[in-house]
Amino acid sequence: MILILVHWETNPILDAAGKTYYKYRAALMVRNNQGLTDTYNRFHDTDERHPDILKLRELHTQIDRAVLDAYGWQDISTDCTFVLDYEDEENSSGRQKKKPWRYRWPEEVHDEVLARLLELNQKRAEEERLAGTNSENKTKQKKGTKKTIKAQNTASTSPTIPDFPSTSGDTS
Repeated sequence: MILILVHWETNPILDAAGKTYYKYRAALMVRNNQGLTDTYNRFHDTDERHPDILKLRELHTQIDRAVLDAYGWQDISTDCTFVLDYEDEENSSGRQKKKPWRYRWPEEVHDEVLARLLELNQKRAEEERLAGTNSENKTKQKKGTKKTIKAQNTASTSPTIPDFPSTSGDTS
Protein backbone atom coordinates (compact mmCIF):
# COMPACT_ATOMS: atom_id res chain seq x y z
CA MET A 1 0.00 0.00 0.00
CA ILE A 2 1.39 3.38 -0.97
CA LEU A 3 0.60 6.04 1.58
CA ILE A 4 0.52 9.63 0.46
CA LEU A 5 -0.30 11.76 3.47
CA VAL A 6 -0.38 15.40 2.55
CA HIS A 7 0.29 17.62 5.55
CA TRP A 8 -3.05 18.92 6.72
CA GLU A 9 -1.60 22.30 7.67
CA THR A 10 -0.69 23.06 4.06
CA ASN A 11 -3.29 21.06 2.12
CA PRO A 12 -5.49 23.60 0.27
CA ILE A 13 -8.25 21.05 -0.35
CA LEU A 14 -8.56 20.21 3.34
CA ASP A 15 -8.37 23.88 4.24
CA ALA A 16 -11.10 24.85 1.77
CA ALA A 17 -13.41 21.99 2.78
CA GLY A 18 -13.02 22.83 6.47
CA LYS A 19 -13.59 26.56 6.00
CA THR A 20 -16.61 26.00 3.76
CA TYR A 21 -18.17 23.62 6.27
CA TYR A 22 -17.44 25.90 9.23
CA LYS A 23 -18.83 29.02 7.54
CA TYR A 24 -21.95 27.25 6.31
CA ARG A 25 -22.64 25.68 9.70
CA ALA A 26 -22.09 29.00 11.51
CA ALA A 27 -24.47 30.82 9.14
CA LEU A 28 -27.03 28.03 9.51
CA MET A 29 -26.90 28.24 13.29
CA VAL A 30 -27.35 32.03 13.23
CA ARG A 31 -30.15 31.84 10.66
CA ASN A 32 -32.02 29.23 12.74
CA ASN A 33 -31.06 30.70 16.11
CA GLN A 34 -29.75 27.26 17.14
CA GLY A 35 -26.59 26.09 18.82
CA LEU A 36 -24.39 23.13 17.95
CA THR A 37 -26.46 20.59 19.86
CA ASP A 38 -29.73 21.53 18.17
CA THR A 39 -28.04 21.72 14.77
CA TYR A 40 -26.44 18.29 15.12
CA ASN A 41 -29.62 16.78 16.54
CA ARG A 42 -31.24 17.81 13.27
CA PHE A 43 -28.20 16.58 11.30
CA HIS A 44 -28.61 13.09 12.83
CA ASP A 45 -32.43 13.03 12.71
CA THR A 46 -33.65 10.37 10.27
CA ASP A 47 -36.77 12.42 9.51
CA GLU A 48 -34.96 15.72 8.82
CA ARG A 49 -35.18 16.66 5.15
CA HIS A 50 -34.74 20.43 5.23
CA PRO A 51 -32.45 21.56 2.37
CA ASP A 52 -30.15 23.36 4.83
CA ILE A 53 -29.48 20.15 6.74
CA LEU A 54 -29.11 18.14 3.54
CA LYS A 55 -26.49 20.68 2.43
CA LEU A 56 -24.68 20.34 5.79
CA ARG A 57 -24.57 16.57 5.32
CA GLU A 58 -23.21 17.05 1.79
CA LEU A 59 -20.44 19.35 3.08
CA HIS A 60 -19.64 16.80 5.78
CA THR A 61 -19.16 14.18 3.06
CA GLN A 62 -16.84 16.55 1.19
CA ILE A 63 -14.64 16.87 4.28
CA ASP A 64 -14.58 13.08 4.66
CA ARG A 65 -13.52 12.73 1.02
CA ALA A 66 -10.78 15.34 1.36
CA VAL A 67 -9.35 13.66 4.47
CA LEU A 68 -9.44 10.15 3.02
CA ASP A 69 -7.85 11.43 -0.19
CA ALA A 70 -5.09 13.09 1.83
CA TYR A 71 -4.24 9.65 3.22
CA GLY A 72 -4.33 8.18 -0.29
CA TRP A 73 -7.43 6.13 0.51
CA GLN A 74 -9.53 6.92 -2.56
CA ASP A 75 -10.90 3.36 -2.47
CA ILE A 76 -12.95 4.07 0.67
CA SER A 77 -16.51 5.27 0.16
CA THR A 78 -17.71 8.36 1.99
CA ASP A 79 -21.38 7.47 1.68
CA CYS A 80 -23.09 7.89 5.03
CA THR A 81 -26.24 6.30 6.30
CA PHE A 82 -28.29 6.43 9.47
CA VAL A 83 -26.88 3.93 11.94
CA LEU A 84 -28.37 3.09 15.30
CA ASP A 85 -25.57 3.93 17.73
CA TYR A 86 -26.84 1.58 20.43
CA GLU A 87 -30.04 -0.09 21.46
CA ASP A 88 -31.97 2.02 23.91
CA GLU A 89 -34.08 0.37 26.60
CA GLU A 90 -37.40 1.65 27.80
CA ASN A 91 -37.24 4.49 30.29
CA SER A 92 -38.68 4.26 33.83
CA SER A 93 -42.16 5.30 32.65
CA GLY A 94 -42.30 2.32 30.29
CA ARG A 95 -42.18 4.50 27.17
CA GLN A 96 -39.61 3.92 24.49
CA LYS A 97 -37.00 6.68 24.22
CA LYS A 98 -36.11 8.23 20.89
CA LYS A 99 -33.59 6.03 19.07
CA PRO A 100 -30.00 7.35 19.10
CA TRP A 101 -29.43 7.45 15.35
CA ARG A 102 -26.27 8.86 13.84
CA TYR A 103 -25.68 9.91 10.27
CA ARG A 104 -22.30 8.32 9.64
CA TRP A 105 -20.34 5.71 7.76
CA PRO A 106 -21.61 2.13 7.85
CA GLU A 107 -19.79 -0.15 10.29
CA GLU A 108 -17.69 -1.77 7.54
CA VAL A 109 -16.30 1.59 6.39
CA HIS A 110 -15.81 2.79 9.96
CA ASP A 111 -13.90 -0.39 10.84
CA GLU A 112 -11.75 -0.20 7.69
CA VAL A 113 -10.70 3.39 8.40
CA LEU A 114 -9.89 2.56 12.03
CA ALA A 115 -7.87 -0.50 10.96
CA ARG A 116 -5.85 1.57 8.48
CA LEU A 117 -5.25 4.31 11.03
CA LEU A 118 -4.08 1.73 13.55
CA GLU A 119 -1.72 0.20 10.98
CA LEU A 120 -0.39 3.65 10.07
CA ASN A 121 0.09 4.52 13.74
CA GLN A 122 2.03 1.30 14.34
CA LYS A 123 4.28 1.94 11.31
CA ARG A 124 5.00 5.49 12.40
CA ALA A 125 5.71 4.42 15.98
CA GLU A 126 8.17 1.84 14.68
CA GLU A 127 9.83 4.40 12.40
CA GLU A 128 10.12 6.84 15.31
CA ARG A 129 11.49 4.13 17.55
CA LEU A 130 14.12 3.18 15.00
CA ALA A 131 14.99 6.80 14.28
CA GLY A 132 15.14 7.54 18.01
CA THR A 133 17.37 4.55 18.69
CA ASN A 134 19.74 5.51 15.91
CA SER A 135 19.84 9.18 16.85
CA GLU A 136 20.22 8.36 20.57
CA ASN A 137 23.20 6.13 19.86
CA LYS A 138 24.82 8.79 17.68
CA THR A 139 24.14 11.47 20.31
CA LYS A 140 25.56 9.30 23.09
CA GLN A 141 28.63 8.53 20.99
CA LYS A 142 29.19 12.20 20.23
CA LYS A 143 28.64 13.27 23.85
CA GLY A 144 30.86 10.47 25.13
CA THR A 145 33.58 11.45 22.70
CA LYS A 146 33.42 15.10 23.76
CA LYS A 147 33.51 14.21 27.46
CA THR A 148 36.47 11.92 26.94
CA ILE A 149 38.38 14.56 25.01
CA LYS A 150 37.47 17.25 27.54
CA ALA A 151 38.45 15.01 30.46
CA GLN A 152 41.78 14.23 28.82
CA ASN A 153 42.47 17.91 28.16
CA THR A 154 41.53 19.08 31.65
CA ALA A 155 43.35 16.22 33.36
CA SER A 156 46.62 17.22 31.79
CA THR A 157 46.32 20.95 32.57
CA SER A 158 44.28 21.20 35.79
CA PRO A 159 45.21 20.01 39.24
CA THR A 160 42.88 17.58 40.96
CA ILE A 161 40.82 19.23 43.68
CA PRO A 162 39.68 16.86 46.44
CA ASP A 163 36.08 16.88 47.73
CA PHE A 164 35.89 18.28 51.24
CA PRO A 165 32.90 17.80 53.51
CA SER A 166 30.66 20.79 54.03
CA THR A 167 31.55 22.88 57.07
CA SER A 168 28.15 24.57 57.32
CA GLY A 169 26.60 21.70 59.26
CA ASP A 170 24.25 20.87 56.38
CA THR A 171 24.08 17.11 56.09
CA SER A 172 22.02 16.94 52.93
